[in-house]
Amino acid sequence: MRVVGLGHGLFAIAVASLAILMFTFHDFAPMWQSIPAGSPWREAWEYGCALLLLAASVGLCFPRTALPSTLTIGAYQAVWALTGVPPILSEPLSVGAWYGLCEALTSVAGTWILYAALRWQSRGSQMPLAGERAVRAARVLFGLTCIFYGSSHFTYADYTASMVPSWLPSRLGFAYFTGLSYIAAGIGIVLGILPRLAATLVAIMMSLFGLLVWVPSFFAHPKPSWATPLQNEWSELEVNLFLAAAAWIVAAGLRGRPWGFSPRSRV
Repeated sequence: MRVVGLGHGLFAIAVASLAILMFTFHDFAPMWQSIPAGSPWREAWEYGCALLLLAASVGLCFPRTALPSTLTIGAYQAVWALTGVPPILSEPLSVGAWYGLCEALTSVAGTWILYAALRWQSRGSQMPLAGERAVRAARVLFGLTCIFYGSSHFTYADYTASMVPSWLPSRLGFAYFTGLSYIAAGIGIVLGILPRLAATLVAIMMSLFGLLVWVPSFFAHPKPSWATPLQNEWSELEVNLFLAAAAWIVAAGLRGRPWGFSPRSRV
């Protein structure tokens, strides 16, 4: 089995760090407080899930265990997505209420495509979940979440601008520029217009967001308001890892597509 590349490795790191976060903060990262405190067997579920995810992160590195490990992680992400539904039901018109679900769906899309790629490489056969139509559906799902992220940059322009490093000029301009970039890339992925270039640029943007925004926030004194409390700061970095890994996996899945315009560049 050939490793799927940067996305595969980053995905394994993201899952391992997720398990470590769960051990450290004694909660279900990244959807904190998903089970009410005081519930029966709450700690057993927390540590059990953390151990399972840690084992799955190791399993991703070996051919015989990569497929079941990916399915295990996908199941956890599905639960993560479900925890994002109640806020939407409470405030369906709030952009912020949709954020948790969209972040989970981005991660699910990456895991879905990774599973399909691993299955093709290890067995040379396809299932409905790993077929070409299913992979196209996962790409469309990923593209739609990118459009959402871009639109949120306009809805929360001032908040987004506050996260832009101070050494960059026109922080509000960067917020709008990155918002437009996400929207354009998402449309490109959904419609099959330069999808490989679009997915690669999204992967670069998501990676740079973690490197230029979240990593420096741990060393900032005083910390900006969006980087507190510490538990949420680590959770946001963890989510960024998953999003970046998903983006690189999507880009890797389009490796055979041309960078420029071509009749074959349709999703």
